[in-house]
Amino acid sequence: MMIQTYLAQRQLTKYRLSKLSGVPYATVSDICSGKAQLEKCSAQTVYKLAKALGVTMEELLSPEPAGRPGFELFKSSVCHRLRQMGDLAFILHTLENREIRAYYERGWYPESLYLLAMLDYISRVNDVPLTAEYEDLRRCRLKDTLYPSGVLALCAAAQNDLAKKEAAKQAIPEFIRFNIVESEVRDVI
Repeated sequence: MMIQTYLAQRQLTKYRLSKLSGVPYATVSDICSGKAQLEKCSAQTVYKLAKALGVTMEELLSPEPAGRPGFELFKSSVCHRLRQMGDLAFILHTLENREIRAYYERGWYPESLYLLAMLDYISRVNDVPLTAEYEDLRRCRLKDTLYPSGVLALCAAAQNDLAKKEAAKQAIPEFIRFNIVESEVRDVI
């Protein structure tokens, strides 16, 4: 069940989730034990739990993925979380839940480095000092450059790589350092 996964990733107890969300402990406990189905809870309950966990309602309600979600979906989710939480809350949330390290240890390097790049970028624009916790990961770099799907589509349509070169020039430095081309993290729909 996804709620158990999110609790583990964020190192939260059911009790703490109850307090953060305002959802009664008995309800949280019933959901986690399988006595109650999250899908049958009120929208307000799902919203409160999702907000406390820093995920969208859709993410919370989605079944446990068999594998990892697509990278474009992951990026979109992170950008939406930033937009929903605001810069400083996003920084605190990302540092507290240790998702960056969890993704890295799982071998999900693009996700780990994307989230670290986002953390570093948002820290820079808000004059927040970088955490030393991820210095080892800041020395990593993806073997192959990751481009947004829109850029890849433009290259395919034009039958050349000009869009890739232009996108790389405009990439945010914190992302391109990891070989991830990203130029816009705030204008998400």
